[in-house]
Amino acid sequence: MSTLAEPQRQMDAHSGLARRIGLFDATMVVMGGIIGAGIFMNPYVVARQVHTPLLIVGAWAVGGVIALLGAFVWAELAAARPDIGGQYAYLRDAYHPLFGFLYGWVLLLVIQTGGMAVVAVTFARYFVELTGWPLPEWAVAVVALALLTIINCAGIKPGAKVQSALTVLKIAAIAALVAAGVAFIVRPHAMVAALQSSNHQLVQSRDSFSDFLAAMVPVLFAFGGWQTANFIAGEIKEPRRNLPRALLLGVLGVVALYVAVNVVCVWVLGASGLAATTTPASAVMRSVWGETGARVIALGIAVSALGFLSQSILTAPRVYFAMAEDGAFFRSVAHVNPRTHVPDVAIVLQSVWTIVIALSGRYEQILNYVTSMDWLFFALTAATVFVFRRRSGAATAQFRTPGHPFTTFLFILAAAAVVINTVYRYPGNTVIGFVILLAGMPVYFIWRRKK
Repeated sequence: MSTLAEPQRQMDAHSGLARRIGLFDATMVVMGGIIGAGIFMNPYVVARQVHTPLLIVGAWAVGGVIALLGAFVWAELAAARPDIGGQYAYLRDAYHPLFGFLYGWVLLLVIQTGGMAVVAVTFARYFVELTGWPLPEWAVAVVALALLTIINCAGIKPGAKVQSALTVLKIAAIAALVAAGVAFIVRPHAMVAALQSSNHQLVQSRDSFSDFLAAMVPVLFAFGGWQTANFIAGEIKEPRRNLPRALLLGVLGVVALYVAVNVVCVWVLGASGLAATTTPASAVMRSVWGETGARVIALGIAVSALGFLSQSILTAPRVYFAMAEDGAFFRSVAHVNPRTHVPDVAIVLQSVWTIVIALSGRYEQILNYVTSMDWLFFALTAATVFVFRRRSGAATAQFRTPGHPFTTFLFILAAAAVVINTVYRYPGNTVIGFVILLAGMPVYFIWRRKK
């Protein structure tokens, strides 16, 4: 079975979409999909679950390893099957169209839109804080989503350029935070105090393995997002080469940034101080550079949140578009604007549902049922590598997962552990996600019957 003809076949099958995204923009899509507001907020959530600097930073390091293992798997899938829709297409082709439909179903109703709702509300909070304008947070969130939707409906190129610019600004904000930590570390008295505090907390800790797993929930929520770049494989130039490179470069870059941020947070605030604040990034900047530093990082967080929303609007609607192309969703969602060559109906649909969730959900609830659903499908998607390798026989992709099958199994086990622990610790919130998942089964068969 030839693989070299697939990119052209995809262009013929989805002629309304154009390949206009190069390696740099694709890498920025990967990094932009991961870096949201989570890295600026979730360190304190981790510190409330585990209580020593070693375990706090260790949780982020472990999360980085898991994300890198996932990037290896997605890079192989991208090289072998550069299909529009990414995970949806892998699940559909490896198992059964039902699996692809269920993924797209929960992506729209829970995973992508739930994460976007969290970030939209976060952006609104920081925007109001920075400007001092007496605006309701919900109104700011709605306006931000509407503006980004309009930009992305204008075409894949302007959407990608705005996304790349926002990602560069996000990286600059994280670099400023790390620089603040370095400025703090060079103070001799601060270094001694931090070491004494760390040693005391290490002795006093009674954290369990379950506590560490609970700490991994916000960590993996913050690391999630690399897979969204595969959604737009049909619009990336030379996807077999550029998409795997973008995945690996982007994830490695984010891992380095995230671990550095948490080292800084623990060093400047201490484990107990980190757990005591709900705005760790602002607390670090305020400790080093005063109120000016706090306002700078608040601006960085707002930009980071906006960048994540931009990336989500750029990528995920391609899944709903692919579903509609397959006849597994409303046919109108497969509409491609003849002038801008983007699936405008799918883009608007996702933004509208995100607004509904933003107006009705709470951060903690959304975090838990998004994480459980996201990592359930991570495990299922990673397992497709075994299916595709068995089918292809001796055929090889341009990239193959290092250490397979052991590294792939490790990623699947890690994903399963996250899902199980989330169900155990947050049963009420997690049940919501599974109810929505199961509700998709009769919907699929109804659509199939109509088709």
